[in-house]
Amino acid sequence: MNLFSYFKGDKVIWMIVLLLSLLSLLAVYSSIVTLAYKHHEGDTEYYLFKHGKIIVLGIILMYFTHRIRYTYFSRISQILLILSLPLLLYTLAGGTNLNNADRWIAIPGTGLTFQTSDFAKLALLMYLGRVLSQNQNELKDFKKVLIKIMAPVAVVCLLILPANFSTAALLFTTCCILMFIGGVSLKHIGKVAGIAVAGFALLILLGAAFPKALPRLETWKNRIVNFVTGNEAANDDKNFQSNQAKIAIATGGVTGKGAGNSTQRNFLPHPYSDFIYAIVIEEYGSLIGGIGIVLLYLILLFRGIKVATKSKKTFGALLAFGLSFQLVFQGLINMAVAVNLFPVTGQPLPFLSMGGTSLLFSSIAVGVILSVSRETETGQDAQPEESEKGGELATA
Repeated sequence: MNLFSYFKGDKVIWMIVLLLSLLSLLAVYSSIVTLAYKHHEGDTEYYLFKHGKIIVLGIILMYFTHRIRYTYFSRISQILLILSLPLLLYTLAGGTNLNNADRWIAIPGTGLTFQTSDFAKLALLMYLGRVLSQNQNELKDFKKVLIKIMAPVAVVCLLILPANFSTAALLFTTCCILMFIGGVSLKHIGKVAGIAVAGFALLILLGAAFPKALPRLETWKNRIVNFVTGNEAANDDKNFQSNQAKIAIATGGVTGKGAGNSTQRNFLPHPYSDFIYAIVIEEYGSLIGGIGIVLLYLILLFRGIKVATKSKKTFGALLAFGLSFQLVFQGLINMAVAVNLFPVTGQPLPFLSMGGTSLLFSSIAVGVILSVSRETETGQDAQPEESEKGGELATA
């Protein structure tokens, strides 16, 4: 019996995700020493097995998602988007505070937390693919674009923004790129971006006038200022994270110190999540750990684009492109932060960072991409449907 026969879709995507997951186990196990001593008396196996369980669950979710016909996600996205709005509102009103940010909802009786923005990102990108595919003939009308397409984007991003500026900014940028790929003119996107910038400026002014209404404003300001003045204030405690990441990368050199031999894991805040890329470079070197990881993500993007170009239907193409771009874009931002090319954001590195909901929803996103790939390979994607409207399939 051929085990690989059960795994449909793009085999390269499967291999990249599995390879990143394996590397994640090694990197997380190496970088959780301080966390283990702080909370579990040095029991690193506790976090290793916990992370391993999440990885296995993610692969299971990916597998079952990729077996679902991707056309179902058109209607599922409507339900998910509607559910995401009250979840985001609840997070703002009474979310669990972790790392000085209200981004999580505690799941009663489990001890687990749920980051609602991860759920909302997936729902919005799938829904955006749906409305773009259904309204191909109306994309020249700015009012219709604003109401049908940009309204849900604006609402979701605004609800994410107060607690998580970087996620809102990345999601908005991804949506703009997806709109361009989907046929919205640069002129319309420029107008929308202008409105967004003006709205954000107004929000900043309100936050400055009423600090309690936007408590994260000071954090955003400090991170940007610290990034801009980082070279002149290299010894400033406010640049501690970036400085420790630089040390990890510099001491890793070309070949690295070897797996499990990181020193900066004892000093870097969140070496197992936000700055795991710096730890990977320290241990595996800039050649394998640095360039190698970047290449894996770029190959993932390339394969996602290839899946999109092979799809015979607009919805499938937008689904594959939007989700693959979002994953890789987030990964590149995380790596840019680690090498001090971007201000600290708190974005996890997909499939490498230790985490819960981020890893699980990333797995589901890849499962959706593989679902599109599976149908293009089997020819189902080209089959006519009983009812079709601009890429949405009514039956499956």
